[in-house]
Amino acid sequence: MKTIGLIGGTSWLSTADYYRLLNQKIGEKLGRLNSAKIILHSVNFEEFKKKVDENNTKWLSDAFCDIARKIEAAGAGCLALCANTPHKYAPDIENSIRIPLIHIAEAVASVIASKGITKVALLGTRITMTEDFFKDKLKEKGIETIIPQVDEMDFIHRTIFEELGLNIFKESTRGRYIEIIKRLQSQGAEVVILGCSEIPLLIKQNDSPIPVFDTTEVHADAIVKFALGIND
Repeated sequence: MKTIGLIGGTSWLSTADYYRLLNQKIGEKLGRLNSAKIILHSVNFEEFKKKVDENNTKWLSDAFCDIARKIEAAGAGCLALCANTPHKYAPDIENSIRIPLIHIAEAVASVIASKGITKVALLGTRITMTEDFFKDKLKEKGIETIIPQVDEMDFIHRTIFEELGLNIFKESTRGRYIEIIKRLQSQGAEVVILGCSEIPLLIKQNDSPIPVFDTTEVHADAIVKFALGIND
């Protein structure tokens, strides 16, 4: 079993889900008292969110690359980022280390393509929805991505940081998310990608009129398969 390196804390809530899922899935694969070998570096999200708001991409890239190098030096056999948005810096991180980065969007795109799905809705932070680092991985697999309207994106982005990341879950917020998903379904979305690791804490499959892809779950599966040397 390879040791899994994790960069977490963005936010701690979703990082806790990663820790739980990785250990759970290793236990299911190997049985008995087996659990994942993990090196976790958890950041102070407030510091990083401030740099995001300032659009200080150099600071963010340098910080993620520095952490990645430390995790590699500590003995990790692979690296994973415990959130979607930091994958904006995946190319920089990959260039700074020798161990493989298990990319969340690549994992999601592979699973969706295997099911013959060609049009998806993507929910996440404003960065994830509007920039290309996630959508390009889907495009490479022939998958078209549609995103919410500007006011809907503003709502989703705000609630991620002002509610979900603070462990606040409102029924009114869940209702608005469901309305947004239904409208995207009317535009032809076959499934909805919950492309922020906090959104699955609010939206479950029973809430959605179309299948949901929980990126945290899909990512955890890919990480475990790599750590155990499982090839589909």
